[in-house]
Amino acid sequence: MTYRHTLSLNPSKIRAIAHRRMALAALHADSSLSTRLSRYHHHMSQARALEAQQGVTHGA
Repeated sequence: MTYRHTLSLNPSKIRAIAHRRMALAALHADSSLSTRLSRYHHHMSQARALEAQQGVTHGA
């Protein structure tokens, strides 16, 4: 059931997912390359910090 999975997410995981999505959106924005990369790196560092608090890893 999908509800069980959704309810098991804690606020830090949700925020980390949101920051990952914002990071990807930043790459596709209509801005200069330096601005897009700056925003991407900012959101990815936020996502990594939130995931580190929870001990979550992605890929490898």
